[in-house]
Amino acid sequence: MPHETIADLLLARAGDDHPGLLTRERSWTWGEVVEESAARAAWARRLRADGPFHIGVLLDNEPEYVFWLGAAALAGAAVVGINPTRRGAELEREVRHTDCQVIVTDRAGAVLLDGLDIGVDRDRFLVVDAPEYGDRLAAHPRLPARDPEVTTTTRMLLLLTSGTTGTSKAALCSQGRLAALGASNSAKYDITREDTCYCPMPLFHGNALMALWAPALSAGATIALTRKFSASGFLSDVTHFGATFFTYVGKAIGYILARPESPADADNRLTHAFGTEASPEDAARFLDRFGCRLVEGYGSSEGAGMLKRVPDAPTGALGRPARDGVRIVHPTDRTTCPPAVLDVYGRVRNPEEAIGEIVDTEGAARFEGYYNNEAANAERVRHGWYWTGDLGYVDEAGYFYFAGRSGDWIRVDGENISALLTERILRRHPGVVAAGVFGVPDPRSGDQVMAAVEIAEGARFEDLDLPGFLERQEDLGTKGAPRFVRVSHALPATGSNKLRKKEMQLDGWRTDDPVYRWAGRGRPAYAPMADGDKAALRAEFLANGRARFLP
Repeated sequence: MPHETIADLLLARAGDDHPGLLTRERSWTWGEVVEESAARAAWARRLRADGPFHIGVLLDNEPEYVFWLGAAALAGAAVVGINPTRRGAELEREVRHTDCQVIVTDRAGAVLLDGLDIGVDRDRFLVVDAPEYGDRLAAHPRLPARDPEVTTTTRMLLLLTSGTTGTSKAALCSQGRLAALGASNSAKYDITREDTCYCPMPLFHGNALMALWAPALSAGATIALTRKFSASGFLSDVTHFGATFFTYVGKAIGYILARPESPADADNRLTHAFGTEASPEDAARFLDRFGCRLVEGYGSSEGAGMLKRVPDAPTGALGRPARDGVRIVHPTDRTTCPPAVLDVYGRVRNPEEAIGEIVDTEGAARFEGYYNNEAANAERVRHGWYWTGDLGYVDEAGYFYFAGRSGDWIRVDGENISALLTERILRRHPGVVAAGVFGVPDPRSGDQVMAAVEIAEGARFEDLDLPGFLERQEDLGTKGAPRFVRVSHALPATGSNKLRKKEMQLDGWRTDDPVYRWAGRGRPAYAPMADGDKAALRAEFLANGRARFLP
């Protein structure tokens, strides 16, 4: 019989001696993974209180994260994946919004939460690297069993995102939906029991959960875990684990390709990978260098499975609609957009007519909603349709292409960053008169954060000490700092004195105002962009086949 819940899938692995989970330090069979999950499920049941059964997990990719995913499924709880790149008030707001009953973290995560009012008492923190954790865990039985109340509609995940206002949104995912995605994605991405699925993407993200963890569980494949993504450690990891499959976001692929080439690059077992926003050129380079095929797709935590893969699709295409209701429409009048007219470089020549929002006219019933956020639900479901918030276009052959995101979301390293949050932080600076933040395209994939700041007449950018200021902002996540900063004494504004952010976004770094760029990693360090720097950046877009994304 089909396994309709994640709990079903786990119990089907009880006693399975096939490798289920690998780290550099040790391995667990699937049977052992289920037993570890069962012990934590028993612990969770004893800690259950009135209200939503939500377990917050603030960990890097480590075995405890996998065991608590299994524990939640067996106990009928939902895992709230807490993003460790959040800071301060933003972190506090996100965790408090999700009504967690228990927090599973380590000592480093506990420090991040220290002093924040998240609505969870410290005696309900389970600190996995604390000396007493193992003793407390050992007191609970490892007998695989599921809560009898678990059904396909039982809540399994709350996946946190950031909206255009900076307000927390937690996308809901039931056990039934995740189990169905596990089955469909294992087939879609050719994941079999013989695969070793390397997981460098964070487990709080839908990419890792929906495209790797659930499919591997469904197929009985092996999961190889690394704490964090590392471009320098990527090849060593996949070689060590004998990995055959992994998931990615486009920026990660760019980081890997930026590493020095080696004759040993192709000496691995990788065959294929799934992800989003890798450029066609990077995909070709990756295949040539590592012998691994990148499979691009489209989906979201809220609504996956809208587009289906098509063999031999054009470069850059996401696929064709999985059902008749998936289409691209003008948001104002809901009319279907005409096909895009593409030039020889793949750029859209009729963007005003062809680019619209990706919708599913039959998807409202499939959308499980956001936790405790009716305004966000209403934004997603309008006129009985499901609106993705993503822009796209379709060519004359019916292939869909991604064209960006509506609103103030900025897609950085596969995560949605709130432009408004960075904007508010910049406005704290005593030397900043006004600030606008928006996304500009990255030369390889996704977006980068750009800020436009207005400073007083006679002031200089150097006087702001922006790197030092940003480092002192505790609520600025690791990916929210601007990569480009436009500096002006009079930013363009409307008659009502609102900044013309869309106009500035279209200009990007191609403006007569001075623009400073932070091109490296680590501590922000801004250097002025001369004409030669802008020309070099444009050449980078052209080299990566992303000329159509230039401002």
